[in-house]
Amino acid sequence: MAEFEIRDRGLVDEGVNRVEWAGREMPVLLSIRERFAQSHPFAGLRLGGCLHVTSETANLALALQAGGAEVFLCASNPLSTNDAVAAALAVKYGIHVHAVRGEDRDAYYRHLEAVLSARPSVLLDDGADLISQAHRRDEAFCREVFGGTEETTTGVIRFRNLAREGRLRFPIVAVNEADTKHLFDNRYGTGQSTIDGLLRATNLLLAGRKVVVAGYGWCSRGIAQRARGLGAIVAVTEIEPVRALEALMDGFLVMPSLEAARFGDVFITATGNRSIFRAEHFRVMKSGAILANSGHFDVEIDIPALAGLSRARRLIRDQVEEFELSDGRRLYLLAQGRLLNLAAAEGHPSAVMDMSFANQALSAEHLVKNRGRIKPGLYPVPEEIDREVARLKLAASGVEIDRLTPDQEKYLSSWQEGT
Repeated sequence: MAEFEIRDRGLVDEGVNRVEWAGREMPVLLSIRERFAQSHPFAGLRLGGCLHVTSETANLALALQAGGAEVFLCASNPLSTNDAVAAALAVKYGIHVHAVRGEDRDAYYRHLEAVLSARPSVLLDDGADLISQAHRRDEAFCREVFGGTEETTTGVIRFRNLAREGRLRFPIVAVNEADTKHLFDNRYGTGQSTIDGLLRATNLLLAGRKVVVAGYGWCSRGIAQRARGLGAIVAVTEIEPVRALEALMDGFLVMPSLEAARFGDVFITATGNRSIFRAEHFRVMKSGAILANSGHFDVEIDIPALAGLSRARRLIRDQVEEFELSDGRRLYLLAQGRLLNLAAAEGHPSAVMDMSFANQALSAEHLVKNRGRIKPGLYPVPEEIDREVARLKLAASGVEIDRLTPDQEKYLSSWQEGT
């Protein structure tokens, strides 16, 4: 029997249906699961994950389980758990799940510790909380860990800083850096699911509305593209000149954040940094402006500063909190400033998570196969894994591509031929 902490065992049937529905859109992960069931790369091992407990994550957990792993899972965000999926994983599938939607900070860290207490050999992370917590334990604990994987830009930044300080104790594969992850999951997944969350929370008409997107990384550019596709007038704020130039040439308005604060009707952050919109921005925003975040942590919008400027606040709609400022203007914060696409919607579509979680599964297998041979550090997903995920996705989509002819291969490997 799995040990678990979930909201309601009675949600099992609903959860099973959700897991099966998502699985229909995840053929790459299914093919990996079938191979794992034959080869058992994780036989006798415990794997720990701190991931959004969604139907897509459930299919990853089942693939790891098929490979022989005993899987321990907690949530990587207090509002991203689907309680029905958690129930199905725990009761139906025997996964050790510790996740309840809306859990407080104490429960969140208790669940992290529940996963770590199982002493897993591989840690799969989304945001770096699980592996960071492991590094707060003694060195002997970390010596038992073969390695970890990280799903997000935010987490990769944290681990890059940990490595820079010389304190990273085992190898970590930056799944977020794989082409089959950030080019698709970050852009198309975040773009669609963030707009989905915005519309579910507010029922806004975006056509003709002024939307400000903070940042122009892969996640932000996906949001900007999808907002424009629905007819919004989109402005981008940036700190990097090359990205700002790219946004400009992609046809977006580009302006400093303080100017954008006066301009916008809807503000969406996805930068991986803190206090993107803060007191000076709130002071000049229009009454009725909507604030939302699609970055991993709830720090991108300075909520304490917003509260400090307000004389009243109330929940006016599910996932919409109204802040009445001292001058009578009203600003609206969505989903407590947490991940909008998971708090107010269902996260990324299954078809795009198929590639991201295929990278997770194959990177975990890579760490197990090479345990003891990879030094502590932050590593990219091996190119052969990235290419294999792309090949499997194309095959599942019924798409064929060309191959080089022998003459073309010879030409590309030579230097003699010229003008």
